[in-house]
Amino acid sequence: MREAEKSCYSPRQQELIRLLRNNGLKRLNLLEGSVRSGKTYISLAVWALWVASRPAEGRYLMAGRTLAALERNVLEPLMGMVGPEHFAYSLASKKGKLFERKIFLEGGGDARSQEKIRGLTLAGAYCDEVTLLDRNFFAMLLSRLSQPGAKLLATTNPDSPRHWLMEDYLSREQELDLLRMTFRLEDNPALDPQYVRELKREYTGVFYRRYILGEWVAAQGAVYRSFADDPQRWLTDLSTPGQRGALAENTEFIAIGVDFGGSRSMTTFAATAIHRGFRGLTVLADHCVRGEKGEIDGQRVNREFIAFVQKVEGICPGREVRYCFADCEAQYLINGLRRACAAAGLRIKVGDCAKVPIFQRICCTNTLLNADRLQLNKECSLLRRGLEEAVWDPSREGDVRLDNFTSDIDILDAFEYSFERFIRQLAGGQENQKGGAI
Repeated sequence: MREAEKSCYSPRQQELIRLLRNNGLKRLNLLEGSVRSGKTYISLAVWALWVASRPAEGRYLMAGRTLAALERNVLEPLMGMVGPEHFAYSLASKKGKLFERKIFLEGGGDARSQEKIRGLTLAGAYCDEVTLLDRNFFAMLLSRLSQPGAKLLATTNPDSPRHWLMEDYLSREQELDLLRMTFRLEDNPALDPQYVRELKREYTGVFYRRYILGEWVAAQGAVYRSFADDPQRWLTDLSTPGQRGALAENTEFIAIGVDFGGSRSMTTFAATAIHRGFRGLTVLADHCVRGEKGEIDGQRVNREFIAFVQKVEGICPGREVRYCFADCEAQYLINGLRRACAAAGLRIKVGDCAKVPIFQRICCTNTLLNADRLQLNKECSLLRRGLEEAVWDPSREGDVRLDNFTSDIDILDAFEYSFERFIRQLAGGQENQKGGAI
């Protein structure tokens, strides 16, 4: 480990180092708690030191929700920590070497992922954001840790107290060979105090309790509490040429999200101006196409979409709509939009939405709201009502937005589709401003 890395462990991180040195690690070692509390950093240091001390013939696994997330959150920081001479990897082959020990790489975020590791014999495993992994993948992984002295090292932020990680493992801490170490924001003295103050301001409700206080709490009540309490704070008036010109000057591009209706729901459009440097969002317009007798009229959707694009480009003069991200469940409707845009001479890239997990989309929206990086044109009555009325479903396990037609979920989906492919860049925009990330 590089000397520069050794000298900057916080007192909480040093506790874990001492456990490693004194053979105090358990079979299962779970680091949980607040964001930016230093748990991932120290987990990687301990993982590298522990793997380096193990027999060279052992095989190890590193897993995240997806391989892309694993690379971003773990693999690149680990290479920076120990140097490319000690750690190298290939996502294409899903293999790496850490101090000459063979490392397998996997994404474990879906129900089929357990099949990827069936039959492996492992000496150790590292899991990034373990609450985002599939329950069966995690159970299968533990069964693969069969070599003598095998250990798991995992990190996570808190989730619902009914999450499988809490119910199956953390709540049984005394029964299992399990080390649970909690990290708080204050455990990371390297953070700039101004950044900590801003970070605390950016989270409210369940997000504050989980990501700042490090508590395992259920999501209850309004999903967007701060917006529901004072929607006027985030509304902007784009009725005059001067206001529209100022917005256009600050806009990088425009993206439209489309959610196609079903038997009782509407087809919805939401157009979002992405600010330069991904420093924020302004929702320019929203629209709904009401179906008849549960059927979607593709030709009508196409006509109203073209008219919507023309309206949006009038609101933000000089800025074309660059992207349209639509519900990927209806490819024939997406193809219809492509043909309609081409026939109208519009240079819009029409593609599938990313289907980022809904809770991540919600968290991003709440963070942007609380950081004053999201505004709505006051004419966006559909989205305003959707944000005001959205509530958590009290009957469902985990964090699920209530979807029983008592509130407009369709417009929320369309809005989220418009920006979800840029969540990482939006986090970078936040970092450019305040030295942190969403």
